[in-house]
Amino acid sequence: MSTKIENDAPTGQSTTGHEWDGIKELNTPLPKWWLYIFYASIVFALGYTVLYPAWPTGKEATEGTLGWTQRKELAASMAAEQERIAPVLAKIEAADIAEIRGNPELMGFVQAKGRQAFADNCAGCHGAGGSGAPGFPTLADDDWLWGGSPEAILHTVSYGVRNANAESRLSDMPRFGADQLLEKEQINDVAEHVLSLTGTQTDAAAAERGAQVYADNCAACHGEKGEGMAEMGAPRLNDTIWLYGGSKADVVHTVTYARRGNMPAWSERLDPATVKVLAAYVHALGGGQ
Repeated sequence: MSTKIENDAPTGQSTTGHEWDGIKELNTPLPKWWLYIFYASIVFALGYTVLYPAWPTGKEATEGTLGWTQRKELAASMAAEQERIAPVLAKIEAADIAEIRGNPELMGFVQAKGRQAFADNCAGCHGAGGSGAPGFPTLADDDWLWGGSPEAILHTVSYGVRNANAESRLSDMPRFGADQLLEKEQINDVAEHVLSLTGTQTDAAAAERGAQVYADNCAACHGEKGEGMAEMGAPRLNDTIWLYGGSKADVVHTVTYARRGNMPAWSERLDPATVKVLAAYVHALGGGQ
């Protein structure tokens, strides 16, 4: 490698003095327009760090001489939005859900606000659009554990299920197998009987034996024909809608160990108007009674 600086005859440009295998490196300066942009970028960056938040100072950053931050801008826009919708929220809070359903203006707001509130607070369990998931009820059908009237839905959304709130929905199915209330054979028979209520093909002899077990242990809550009892949160057993699965193994597991899901009391987390918006939105999903 050579380090001799000389002029390159073909280009008239001086070299850097570096040469590898006969190839000489030219000392070509950067274009002036590029340098001007580079220097302007430096000036812009320095000005930006003075005017806007830039330098980290632990958990925060320097605010800049303009005092602007995205958090302040977001807080201001949210405050403006809350002020804009406050009159509508006041109307919703003062009305019952039947009145809301009959008011096109309020229902238009419910559809927009409710969709957002549902996505933020409910869809994680109940699925987008209330489609449900194993262990989480579908909210878009006509099958309701605690009733699908506007008042029933509002109560469920407000106070939840099996939580510490004094108004929470509460039902407590016995653990027939785990607590040795029924023998294994009885559980098998009653599972066959429950499946037969839906028209599913079962072991007829076992289902017949299970009918008496069902009458003695299950009918008081689920009804003589599996029609359910919304007052107690006891689901219907004579349809094909299953919260935890409708295979025989699923039914046996439920009878053996019971199922005790829970739901938060949203009145403890959301303002009253938003709770009512959610209840009206759920009622309008297509499955309200």
